[in-house]
Amino acid sequence: MSAPPQTDRQSIRIGHSPDPDDAFMWYPLANFPDGSGPGGKTYTPTIDTGKYDFVHVLEDIQSLNERAEQAELEITAISIHQYPFVADKYALTSCGSSMGDGYGPMVVSKKPMTIDDLRDVKVAIPGKRTTAHLALSLLLGTDDYFHDVVMFDRIIPAVVNNEFEAGLIIHEGQLTYGDAGLHCVVDLGKWWTDSRKLPLPLGGNCIRRDLGEQAMRDVCTILLRSIEYALEHRDESVEYALNYARDMGADLADRFVGMYVNKWTLDYGETGRRAVQQLIREGIDAGFVPDRLPKGEVDFIDPA
Repeated sequence: MSAPPQTDRQSIRIGHSPDPDDAFMWYPLANFPDGSGPGGKTYTPTIDTGKYDFVHVLEDIQSLNERAEQAELEITAISIHQYPFVADKYALTSCGSSMGDGYGPMVVSKKPMTIDDLRDVKVAIPGKRTTAHLALSLLLGTDDYFHDVVMFDRIIPAVVNNEFEAGLIIHEGQLTYGDAGLHCVVDLGKWWTDSRKLPLPLGGNCIRRDLGEQAMRDVCTILLRSIEYALEHRDESVEYALNYARDMGADLADRFVGMYVNKWTLDYGETGRRAVQQLIREGIDAGFVPDRLPKGEVDFIDPA
């Protein structure tokens, strides 16, 4: 009996949220054999992934933040707030970011209120290590405001049902909160951009350091090609993303994708990198995140 053929293919687990923006940019890497994909369909990559087979791990961002502390996944989406906690294990990839350029997470309420009112009410937040929580903490000057963690897609209903007086919303809630009759107390992305003259870096993708620098750069090249393909084949990629659009129609999903998959996603650029450094440095100075950055700075992995 002949020996089985040798293969040097390597599996790379890529963690991302089940949201249309992440689904859009990683659609070209979709690898779901034998009808295991969304809608019971089979998907194979639409770009050359070299020797790597990408295994998609779909979880909410809070869960991915927690898994990153154990360095479970080779690549994972991560809140920028979380990065200092795992900087010894991961480097940020230069592509794959979600930036709020004059918009971002919002605090909403059932009745109109001011920012100062938020110090005295109970706020539902999507996770303690989300960038939304860090930005609100910086705005209020404390991370000890009255809050509880609620799954992100339950925050709007919780505010509507008077379980919380205010809610910190992310994802598509930024586009749909008005339909629920809620008021925007503050748009944290707008506040940050107006006050810092920088986009608000919400999320990024990071890659595990133990892969080695060359492999990290090679994989980063594939990630960039995936985003480029998705943007160049927008209709095809949005159609796939609709599998993760929850109650959004095609037009709303396309609008949401456009907010968070754009020029910043292709590369942070000098401005985007400065924004990441600024946010993390402010968090460190305020005592909200630990000062664990290698050499005191965020390091980015560029394509090969």
